[in-house]
Amino acid sequence: MLNFIARIGRSVINFFSEFGRVILLLGSVVRYLPRIIKDRRLVFEQMSIVGSDSLPLVVLIGAFTGAIAALQATNLFAKFNLVSIARPFIGGSIATVVFTELTPVLTALVIAGRVGGAIAAQIGTMKVSEQIDALEMMAIDRNRYLAMPRVLAALTMMPVLAVFSNSVALIGAFFLTSLKFDFSAQTFFDSVQRFFQLQEIFICLTKSFVFGGVTALIGCHVGFQTEGGAEGVGNSTVRAFTLSAAAILILDAVFGYLM
Repeated sequence: MLNFIARIGRSVINFFSEFGRVILLLGSVVRYLPRIIKDRRLVFEQMSIVGSDSLPLVVLIGAFTGAIAALQATNLFAKFNLVSIARPFIGGSIATVVFTELTPVLTALVIAGRVGGAIAAQIGTMKVSEQIDALEMMAIDRNRYLAMPRVLAALTMMPVLAVFSNSVALIGAFFLTSLKFDFSAQTFFDSVQRFFQLQEIFICLTKSFVFGGVTALIGCHVGFQTEGGAEGVGNSTVRAFTLSAAAILILDAVFGYLM
């Protein structure tokens, strides 16, 4: 019993210790934000990786997200023979759930797998091959050179990716409803327009901004803690995605309660 309590205590201490290191990393990133203009080349390079390089995958996920949301919504109404009654509201209901929940969360999970893991692998490889030690020997702060551009790029590009994903998701939802339930473009998009609220876009962009920053911070933090050669780099990649995905889902639940 005492051993069990001790293990729980160590786990709690380790959690808060790691959480504190992430917060300190965030503080270092914020401290170097005034150097954005001087380090713009590094920032633009990371923005390309997070943004344009991820866009095809985000568009693909967004299209099927919208289609699946439309399928579930229409099937639910069809189950109770309410499609004809709910037809004027289906487009708006799909848009609401896509904007506020599905797009920001699924886009963030995709970026966590593609970008968060890559960040951990890149920085972890530099750590185990002593490249980070070489940067410190040249008086180059690793947080400025490695962490700040990646975190800033994720913060900037995640809302942009969410906007693209929203647009493609609506198109995917329209195509499915038009093929399966003979919705016209006017019926579907008129419903979206009538029930659209600006707050939905605000929620989407806010979630995407926070999720992007958290993903990049965790990727950098895990990369800096990497040890053990190639095996350690692989473990860090998996760990970065696992922690990022868990953080995204927990924060989404918090947002759902607060908003």
